[in-house]
Amino acid sequence: MRAIILLLSVLLISSGYFINESFAEISENQAFLLEGSGFAVTEESIKTSEIDLALSSQQQSGSSINFLTEDGFITLGDEEFIISELEGKFLREGRYIRINGNIESSNGLDTTISFFGRLVEESKDASVYGFTGRITSSDETYKIIYTTKLTTLSKITITSTESEESDLTIHIHKGSAAQDTDDIIPGVDTSNFLRFFSIDRISVHPGTTITIVNDDIANHSIISGKENYGSRDDPFTPDGRISTGDIAPGESVIITFDGLGIYKLYDPDYNYMRIEAASFPIVDNFITGITNNQQDN
Repeated sequence: MRAIILLLSVLLISSGYFINESFAEISENQAFLLEGSGFAVTEESIKTSEIDLALSSQQQSGSSINFLTEDGFITLGDEEFIISELEGKFLREGRYIRINGNIESSNGLDTTISFFGRLVEESKDASVYGFTGRITSSDETYKIIYTTKLTTLSKITITSTESEESDLTIHIHKGSAAQDTDDIIPGVDTSNFLRFFSIDRISVHPGTTITIVNDDIANHSIISGKENYGSRDDPFTPDGRISTGDIAPGESVIITFDGLGIYKLYDPDYNYMRIEAASFPIVDNFITGITNNQQDN
């Protein structure tokens, strides 16, 4: 077991977790999604572990910025922990992240976590962090090793003034359904077609409405669910919060985000088509820029 832990540590170092000099663009009053997976290790076992947190940055002090954990979960094997009391900081302009506090299991027992992350690489859309640390329960302490992605959500301007209009319109692009087939669509080059929505990562208030327009030539539907990380055959489990029914070509539907937290939206017939939404109790709405789930118009 010690040899396995040593091997994982060597892989971390060789991958650049402790030598990269990248910087992330972190500032006050931003919304973020931190998601990733890795391993939780003891002398006796290795379990898979996932992390999925919605964060909002607060006031800056020197080179550090505190953040609040608005929602999310951490898994340890088959057990899921919800966020009860977590605090964190972006350190040295986002080069490092520290997360400490309590998470709560399904049986109500508190478990403590202490994670430290270092920026590995970044792109215009997101940053990759490597995390190490501990998950400590009443009877066991796990050493964790995560690879995560931190996505920044940028502000948008809400222009709707009439109650029957939605706050934001998202388009399903023509040809999206053809990614899972050999269909040829006249006038559409699908050879490098990797983007399916005009916007695929948003942050909203509870009560925000979104119009989804189907510009494709096939029916689509959008439902919400819990992501089953690592499962190819069954990547999502529906959670019943959002379900549009069929959206015919040229038609549209309006959905409303009633609650707080992270919404994973997907098309059950084409589950590579995904939207991720974070519902925050904050003043501004946010969206990201272009990601690899979007298509150029």
